[in-house]
Amino acid sequence: MGITNDQEKTRRRLPRTERERLIVDEAIRFFAEVGFEGQTRALAQRLGVTQPLLYRYFPDKEALIERVYQEVFEGGWDVAWEAVLTDRSRPLADRLHEVYRLYTLENFTYERVRLFMFAGLKDRAIASRYLAFLRDHLFIPLAREVRAVAGLETDTPLTEAEIEVASGLHGAVGYVGLRRWVYETAVEIDVPAAVGALIDAFVDGAPTTARALSKA
Repeated sequence: MGITNDQEKTRRRLPRTERERLIVDEAIRFFAEVGFEGQTRALAQRLGVTQPLLYRYFPDKEALIERVYQEVFEGGWDVAWEAVLTDRSRPLADRLHEVYRLYTLENFTYERVRLFMFAGLKDRAIASRYLAFLRDHLFIPLAREVRAVAGLETDTPLTEAEIEVASGLHGAVGYVGLRRWVYETAVEIDVPAAVGALIDAFVDGAPTTARALSKA
């Protein structure tokens, strides 16, 4: 359905901050549907504005994608979760259940899951940047917490194998989102239950793996 004349007039009168918010929200939906290869001309048509007007807010497509990245990727991570993850007064399983409950509530939406997928398929720069962000804020801290549970030294440098084990949990959790919003599996997925089971399996096995890696 197209934009009516009345809607277009209303949008023309929007304050700058509101219009910018409108553009970003629609860009998130647009790129989630068609991928990052989608053209800004098509986005402008969806917004009911001209392409030159769009460029008044974002000088080029790269600037718009950067804003989407900040909103969806790094914006989907709360630094407070790192304090939860590293609170050794609580069992690791409890901490992970809380972190991933909050993470999935924030990030397991149609738009965000599909954008994560498109980043991996079509925009390696975004994918690499986001994985580096997760490595620093989640994978490395988690690998150290696994060492602590395993009774190992936590201050010495981690191996890539240990970090890979930690990242594997996040990959498994992400696959639950892919099945729900990308593959649209016919089997209804209970996301909290599926993620909770993955966490429990990880906590049961990861410390043993960490001890084996330390001997190796």
